[in-house]
Amino acid sequence: MAETISDVEETVKDKAKDTITQAIELETETRVDANTPEEINRQIHRDMEARVLYFAERPKDVSRRLDELDREWDIERLLEANAGLFSLMGLPFGVVRSRWYLLSAVAAAFLIQHAMQGRCPPASVLRRLGIRTTREINHERYALKALRGDFENVHMDGGKDPEERARRAIEAADARV
Repeated sequence: MAETISDVEETVKDKAKDTITQAIELETETRVDANTPEEINRQIHRDMEARVLYFAERPKDVSRRLDELDREWDIERLLEANAGLFSLMGLPFGVVRSRWYLLSAVAAAFLIQHAMQGRCPPASVLRRLGIRTTREINHERYALKALRGDFENVHMDGGKDPEERARRAIEAADARV
């Protein structure tokens, strides 16, 4: 009996760890969206819908667009690269004039702020410029793959109407992300 109780306790602990890990991963995935003004999120989504419609009208170009998406930098990658660049720029300039060391410190502080809170001033600027999260890029990727017919369980029975096909592809992508 004691062995059974300890087994149950272990199972409960494992499930609790899994639940916490999933919550942290989800929070990390959505924190940029949550810290972006809703009108910007809506514009980014409308732009994605327009691109999917464009490619629904041009199905031969879908593979090319998927290749472009593979090379697109998400906001996390862009923030990390810029923080590293500005940190490195501040070091040699700081040798000439010590005030430049602040550039390295500010870049590091913004990166830490983004890591802790999911927001920082450069992220706000990048979002306004339309830089997307990995999740948003994948949303378009899944919609385009659905358009192309990559998923067995997604039926693009919309006939020849590109708007209907685009709508169905986006709905299929909504279910994946």
